[in-house]
Amino acid sequence: MAKFDILEDLQWRGAINQETDAEGLRDYLKEHDDLALYCGTDPTGDSLHIGHLIPFMILKRFQLAGYHPVIIIGGGTGAIGDPSGRKTERTLQSAEQVHKNEEALTAQMKKLFGTENFEIVNNNEWLGKMNLVDFLRDYGKYFQINNMLNKDVVASRLENGISFTEFTYQILQAIDFYHLNKDHNVQLQIGGSDQWGNITAGIDLIHKLEGNDKKAFGLTIPLMLKSDGTKFGKSAGGAVWLDPEKTSPFEFYQFWLNQDDRDVIKYLKYFTFLSRQEIEELEESVEKEPWKRKAQKRLAEEVTKFVHGEKALQEAQYITKALFSGEIKDLTTEQIEQGFKNAPSAEAPNESKNLIDFLVETKIEPSKRQAREDVKNGAIYVNGERIQDMDYVVDPTDNFDGKFVIIRKGKKKYTLVRIK
Repeated sequence: MAKFDILEDLQWRGAINQETDAEGLRDYLKEHDDLALYCGTDPTGDSLHIGHLIPFMILKRFQLAGYHPVIIIGGGTGAIGDPSGRKTERTLQSAEQVHKNEEALTAQMKKLFGTENFEIVNNNEWLGKMNLVDFLRDYGKYFQINNMLNKDVVASRLENGISFTEFTYQILQAIDFYHLNKDHNVQLQIGGSDQWGNITAGIDLIHKLEGNDKKAFGLTIPLMLKSDGTKFGKSAGGAVWLDPEKTSPFEFYQFWLNQDDRDVIKYLKYFTFLSRQEIEELEESVEKEPWKRKAQKRLAEEVTKFVHGEKALQEAQYITKALFSGEIKDLTTEQIEQGFKNAPSAEAPNESKNLIDFLVETKIEPSKRQAREDVKNGAIYVNGERIQDMDYVVDPTDNFDGKFVIIRKGKKKYTLVRIK
């Protein structure tokens, strides 16, 4: 049986931007089953968002194909700050905050990668032990200033200025690759397109210290853009986080469910582990029956299950179905909080009140006359129940632990009324 060609699969998925030695890597994979590869992330925050997830999806594909992924949590480099993708200096974080972020990111990675054929390392283990003289003698002399200035990430910052601290970041990342290559037998580094200069700096350092025959490869991923040319990864509420406390599984599911027909196949190729045949069938569905949104539903299912697990996916689907049908009365208080987080909201005191007065005081209706008309016409729903009784009294303690009253006006216009 022919061995799975991981690079050919990545090519089909549109996941390869640049390679340092494409033929060399292909030849290596044909002859060896023991490729180890790495990708790093600095602990600049306590959660990854889906933009960060992009290179790690490639790492996961290599893991599923039987190769050995290594993830660097950059305790050392995170204390310095990567200038990539920034116009200004990063604000340095306290050691305590960096450590807290390291623990949070490590937990997220373990959830995504499991424990089999996979390891997490922290570059503070080797960078943190190095003194300045060793750094300059053992590594600094191998880097030419003119070459460092020409790297895109540095060149783009020269006009506004870049500190010596951030200027040395590429040396630190190069040391990471050298260390992993020498001590962990890691041959391939993966990163976003903005990491090309850092990756090639690492390969150059390996060849200078270990000789040109030492196997070291680099691969970058294309910048992910939406069909309208904007950067992928943001929703109306900002970044889409992997931490369920920052972006609930329902919001996460909805983000993928609402993708444009022009983008959905690209995301299926990139963010799911579905086969080529399955994705091509979904592509056909987008072309012939786009109203069914089969591709979006499958995308939302697969990515939510991968990041949050089967149980969270089922809950997200349950909330989605309830909101679509209007049958919200059986939702729990927590599910209401997830489902209506971004809905228009109002506040009301914890007291029973006539429906007409309630609608006007929460500004859901502009006047009592309009409120009566909408109630009479059957356009008003309270906690999922259509109300046409002008004398109906809204009792906040009836549902959702007395925290919320959900008013629906018409088919889809929901307001979350928070009870004070």
